[in-house]
Amino acid sequence: MDTPAMKPATVLVVDDDALINIGTVDMVQDLGYRAVEAYSGSEALDILARNSEVGVIITDYAMPGMTGLELADRARALRPGLPVLLATGYGELPNGDVSDLPRLTKPFQQADLVTYLKSVLAGAGPGA
Repeated sequence: MDTPAMKPATVLVVDDDALINIGTVDMVQDLGYRAVEAYSGSEALDILARNSEVGVIITDYAMPGMTGLELADRARALRPGLPVLLATGYGELPNGDVSDLPRLTKPFQQADLVTYLKSVLAGAGPGA
């Protein structure tokens, strides 16, 4: 895929489904970004605490132990303003959850992903 003028970034991909995680990581890397993968919210928070280069998170909504919304809240407590993309197969979030996070509807294509990444990283500073 031709993606001119892509800003370098490290993307943290979080999904408890290994096939989806691997597929998303492959798409992110194919776009020229560095990808770091996690299979749970707690693993993602550990990575975020150790890796200051993470510039954006793509997270599944429905994961055991911690939803993507809970992960987003906790990640932003560590790094205010960190862009988070919620990837979900739900049309509406269950349990009455409400979020202003941008959403990527599963299954998604690489073109959908690149549009989001380019827009959130356009204003990101060094190390994004």
